[in-house]
Amino acid sequence: MTFQNTREFARELDSQDTLNHYQDEFIFPKVNDKRVIYFTGNSLGLQPKRTKAYVDEVMNDWAELAVEGHFYAQKPWWDYQERFAEPLSKIVGALPSEVTVMNTLTVNLHLLMVSFYQPKGKRYKIICEEKAFPSDQYMFQSQVHFHGYKQEDAIVEIKRREGEHNIRLEDVLAKIEEVGDELALVLIGGVNYYTGQVFDIKTITAAGQKVGAKVGWDLAHAAGNIKLELHDWNVDFAAWCSYKYMNSGPGNASGCFVHEKHHNDANLPRFAGWWGHNKERRFKMEPTFDPVHGAGGWQISNLPVLSLAPYLASVEMFAEVGMDALIAKRDHITSYLEFILHEIDKEVKGNFEVITPSNPLERASQLSVFLHGEGRSLFDYLMKNGVITDWREPNVIRLAPVPLYCSYEDMYDFGQILKQGILEK
Repeated sequence: MTFQNTREFARELDSQDTLNHYQDEFIFPKVNDKRVIYFTGNSLGLQPKRTKAYVDEVMNDWAELAVEGHFYAQKPWWDYQERFAEPLSKIVGALPSEVTVMNTLTVNLHLLMVSFYQPKGKRYKIICEEKAFPSDQYMFQSQVHFHGYKQEDAIVEIKRREGEHNIRLEDVLAKIEEVGDELALVLIGGVNYYTGQVFDIKTITAAGQKVGAKVGWDLAHAAGNIKLELHDWNVDFAAWCSYKYMNSGPGNASGCFVHEKHHNDANLPRFAGWWGHNKERRFKMEPTFDPVHGAGGWQISNLPVLSLAPYLASVEMFAEVGMDALIAKRDHITSYLEFILHEIDKEVKGNFEVITPSNPLERASQLSVFLHGEGRSLFDYLMKNGVITDWREPNVIRLAPVPLYCSYEDMYDFGQILKQGILEK
């Protein structure tokens, strides 16, 4: 398709968009009494309108039933998390038994590392990507220190080549082969938070396991955003937050995946808790831990149902839409945004550099734009004029045209506001 930088063309694309009506399912902030253009769903998704009903249901059951809500609520609390298994498994490409929800993202990654980072002898090293999200970096450092290693010895970062913004797949594979039988774990972000680069999860997983390592993924920016086939790709474990592309609310519950090949491994260590105990015998208060079969056996504490309610509202919306439809619009609207950026760049004779890969297979719902010659003042202008975007030092803005609630006309309007902000400077 040949794109055009006109309002009429953008509106025509919206008229053909089968997901366009889902904008009405969300609540948008306003700036100057006008609905914002929201580009930060890669940080915190908008609130779905249906969320309130799900939360109110729990609140009403609590008020009317108190403790009996665990068994007699409309959605009983004691097995509330089980409602996620079927829809979440479709979002991440898993068996229902391989997924659950609990805790928050970094907590879950730490807990999963108890099981899957077992350094022994010369096999103790962790491979991660350079400039991983800081929480992951802190996690790696604390984990290797806990096991008695120095981070400069145990943590191996895959670096970008000089002058390049993204990590090459061949460099990942070469580093895995180089570390070889010293490698205990590969743990990488499925989508790099800064550049928006999507990693080849299938290929990297196979390479890590070939040298005898376990392979896990931080899918914070991937779940609900890219096509995942965690079971078929033989991923050992993964975890993700729910509040970015899956719109569950700030700091909300995390999802996690444990491949079924590990479910019956009695020798696999884990930190145990009451909610991971055999569901049918949980209230017998037995002294010996008997884990739930599947990912649910990694649960520890009674689940925060008030937090799960917004996530369930969003997950059920994803079930209505389907990942294939989301990804089709994601690719198209992201390409249109990229076109708009290049058109405005030509009009203002600027020097924008999109550092996200141009290959649609290596990117998702994010374009990170290096604003050469521009500073924080341009970002401030966008925010004051109703474009909610994200700033990363030194001068990168991240734009996430989330397909559920962003429109093609939003892309056009953003371009005009961006141009005005540069011209006014």
